[in-house]
Amino acid sequence: MAGINNVTEFFFLGLSSNKEVERVCFVIFLLLYMAIVLGNLLMVVSVVASRNLGSPMYFFLGYLSFVEICYSSTTAPKLILDLLAEKKSISVWGCMTQLFFIHFFGGAEIFLLTVMAYDRYVAICKPLHYTSIMNRNVCTVLVGMAWMGGFVHSFAQILLIFPLPFCGPNIIDHYFCDLLPVLKLACSDTFLIGLLIVANAGTLSVISFVVLLASYVVILFHLRTQSAEGRRKALSTCGSHVTVVILFFGPCVFIYLRPSATLPVDKMIAVFYTVITPLLNPLIYSLRNAEVKKAMKSLWFRTMKVDEI
Repeated sequence: MAGINNVTEFFFLGLSSNKEVERVCFVIFLLLYMAIVLGNLLMVVSVVASRNLGSPMYFFLGYLSFVEICYSSTTAPKLILDLLAEKKSISVWGCMTQLFFIHFFGGAEIFLLTVMAYDRYVAICKPLHYTSIMNRNVCTVLVGMAWMGGFVHSFAQILLIFPLPFCGPNIIDHYFCDLLPVLKLACSDTFLIGLLIVANAGTLSVISFVVLLASYVVILFHLRTQSAEGRRKALSTCGSHVTVVILFFGPCVFIYLRPSATLPVDKMIAVFYTVITPLLNPLIYSLRNAEVKKAMKSLWFRTMKVDEI
């Protein structure tokens, strides 16, 4: 790293300094993380294994569930281990790696949610051309663009913070390496870099959120001309997506679209978008979608038959 750098590792303050509270949190977060992995993995396997879930909507949903597993895995395992550790530490290189993957998978999810909104727009507003517009090649390209968008976003963030010198203190008031808490520890003027970080993450979140809202405004206007049954079915699938969008973007906008400062409530909000949201997503999509529930039941019965054999 450029400049004077006497720091080789950072120490987390974690969620609490009370050992009893940490032990309780260990059990809770371990169960939550297991539910995240199993729930989203079940969604991925259901989409891959079921012939009835071959439409582009479920193709994107399978990738979204995979991203959720990866996104949660960048922070949750380290948090769980640190809840029982005497020393909650991470190397500087480990911190930068965690930073990169948090924003890589987070950025990919933002772009993927935008792609899913475009899919719903085409399905509802241009149903006669849906299969030709959203063919498998187009869907694959859109998913690839989401991954590439996440990489470019994360790489830009790392380029801003990686050259900064760290010479002490090295205590992060958080449970993982996030941009703003790490930025506070740099031994140089970080005002401009803080603005650039907010411009990158905040602007990406806001623009994507506005695009998503605009697409659903157009969809709602278009639904006025459809039958009651058509409106009910469209609103059911769109409602799940809108719920996920609000759950994900709300905390992100609060964290990153403000001056480069940290607040005590940030850790609780981070728990929401790194643990709670990935946990809720498969529930939201499965409970509100009859085809997904049918595919999961079919997968369960096939698995049971294989076990009996």
